[in-house]
Amino acid sequence: MKKIEFYRHSIGDEEIGRVEDVLRSLFITTGDTVSEFEEQLARYLDLPHTVAVTSCTAAMQLAFLAAGIGPGDEVITTPLTFIGTPNSVLMAGAIPIFADVERGTGNLDPRAVEAAVGKRTRGILPVHLYGQMCDMDALGAIAEKHNLVIVEDAAHSLEAEWRGRKAGHHSDYACFSFYATKNITSGEGGAISVKDGERCDLLKKLRLHGLSTSAIDRYTKRFEQYDVDIFGWKYNMDNIHAAILIEQLKKVENLHSKRNRIYKTYYDAFSGVEGIELHATRQEALHSNHLFTILVDPSKRYAIMQSLQDRGIGVSINFHPVHLMTYYRQRYGYHEGSYPVAEEIGSRTISLPLYPRLTDEEITYVIDMTIDVVRNT
Repeated sequence: MKKIEFYRHSIGDEEIGRVEDVLRSLFITTGDTVSEFEEQLARYLDLPHTVAVTSCTAAMQLAFLAAGIGPGDEVITTPLTFIGTPNSVLMAGAIPIFADVERGTGNLDPRAVEAAVGKRTRGILPVHLYGQMCDMDALGAIAEKHNLVIVEDAAHSLEAEWRGRKAGHHSDYACFSFYATKNITSGEGGAISVKDGERCDLLKKLRLHGLSTSAIDRYTKRFEQYDVDIFGWKYNMDNIHAAILIEQLKKVENLHSKRNRIYKTYYDAFSGVEGIELHATRQEALHSNHLFTILVDPSKRYAIMQSLQDRGIGVSINFHPVHLMTYYRQRYGYHEGSYPVAEEIGSRTISLPLYPRLTDEEITYVIDMTIDVVRNT
């Protein structure tokens, strides 16, 4: 039986060689290789600074802390996302407030965000779902009107753009993921974009216990007693992960081009097929093509997924709405019907394999089997 994994990474000899260089060097924790990656990522995004950390969840938490958001504050976000999104708000001591999503794209609905703004609202946390950026014009206007901070969850959207500008240009901070299934990966990892040098320095302290000096400064220069003047966390990226990402970043546009071709092939093949609905794409947005999802009859969704898996095709669900998970139900009293659009999408969505290493034969197989299964389930 043909086996098509849900995801396969694109790490090659260049990444392996770069990691070997780091492992043979003196310094393997946060050092010059991390700084090199931060500089290259900032250059790619066309932004002044980035700070490398251990995950996108850590990045979002630190961004809120750097923005002064904490206990008693509320941050508006989407329920149609990975659990790390609202958890990062809780980790900062604030409260996540959900707003429903647009039916067409699955992204935060600006009208729902405006309706959710209250006296304690301090921020907006948009998620650029599947790799298509939210309406940053509308969200920016809401933020300006109510004096709110915007932290972008750009875990899916490193290459994405809104009106020709990447994530981080429309907000105070943008947070990226380099998890195992992301468009470029180091297995685990994240980063924060920041426009202000002082905030960049603050984030670097927050990612490493609040220490006034880094390990490379303490151990490769004349020793000076370090200090801690702010409470921090242990979220610093090491040189090993950064070495992988330096080489991955060199390939980012080539990898994106390959995923874009597969995404368009899927979109054309599934358009108009009875039993399959597709999300809309917006002209203002350059899609990063992180995930390709289809919407099916919710009563048949799990049967369709099982049949695809029986035929050797890896599938996933992105996402089961966060507010329906046990922890959020019990803590905040959410229930079915709280956010009906997110719930509808969450009950119908199936993610299909989408990565640069898919062959034309595999792409055709996924298309043919998916159409056949949907029609006969």
